[in-house]
Amino acid sequence: MSGRVYLVGAGPGDPGLLTLKAHTLLSTGDALVYDRLVSDEILELVPAGITRFDVGKQAENHPVPQEEINELLISLAKAGRVVVRLKGGDPLMFGRGGEEALALQAAGIPFEVVPGITAAQGTAASSMVPLTHRGVASSVRYLTGHCRADADLNFDWEGLANPDTTLVVYMGLANINEISTRLIDHGRAACTPVMAVSNATRADEQRFFAMLGSISQAVEDARLQSPVLFIIGEVVSLSKQLGIPFDAISFDHMAAAE
Repeated sequence: MSGRVYLVGAGPGDPGLLTLKAHTLLSTGDALVYDRLVSDEILELVPAGITRFDVGKQAENHPVPQEEINELLISLAKAGRVVVRLKGGDPLMFGRGGEEALALQAAGIPFEVVPGITAAQGTAASSMVPLTHRGVASSVRYLTGHCRADADLNFDWEGLANPDTTLVVYMGLANINEISTRLIDHGRAACTPVMAVSNATRADEQRFFAMLGSISQAVEDARLQSPVLFIIGEVVSLSKQLGIPFDAISFDHMAAAE
C-alpha cells in the first residue's frame, strides 16, 4: 500500500499566516517531517499522536543529508503513511521542495505541493516595506546568500546593482559583507537603504536599518541570529515613513553612513 506526501509551506513563523489547507493537513497526516525554520508555535498545532521527524539543517550543519530526507519520505509513503513534509516559508522557494518532488516522482510516490507565504512576503508585511512601489522600484529579485557546498556567489552583479530593483536576500547572514561589497563595486550606491530582519513575523522579530555600505558592520554589532532576511533598495525608506519602529542601533549606522 502506498501513501502520499504533501510538501507543505509553513510560512515565516506566525501560525496565523498558515494557509487553511496547511492547517488542515497538520491534523490529518500521520507522519510529520519538518525543518528547523518551522516555528514552535506551529509545531504546537500538531496533534500528539502524529509521528515526528526533525530533519532541520543550518549553515555547515546538516545532520540529515538531503538524500536521506528523500529516502525517508519515500519509505514512509511506501509504508502507507500520509506524510506532511513541513518547510519554513514556501516549499519551492529556496526550500529544496523541487528536489524532493523529483525524488518522489522517480519513486512513483503521489505527492502534492501546498504553497506557503515566503519569508519575503511575511517580512514585507510585518515591516511595511512594499517590495515594489510606483516610481521607486519596478521589479524585485529574490536570491540566496548561501550557495550549495559553499560555492562562490556567482551572480549577475551588474543586473543586481540596478537601483530600480529591490533585492531580497535569503540566508545571507554569513556573506552579507561580500554581497554588499560586490553590489557597491558594480555601481549600487553605498547609501542604498537596507533592512535586516531576524525571525520575521514572530514574537521575537528584530529589525535593523542601515545603508548598504554599513549593513555588514550593523548586523555584526547587533549579533543577529538566523534566520535573517535582507531587503535592499529604496523601498526600505518607505517603512520609516510609515512609522515602523527599528532597533536603536539601526539609527547609529544610518547616521554613520550619511
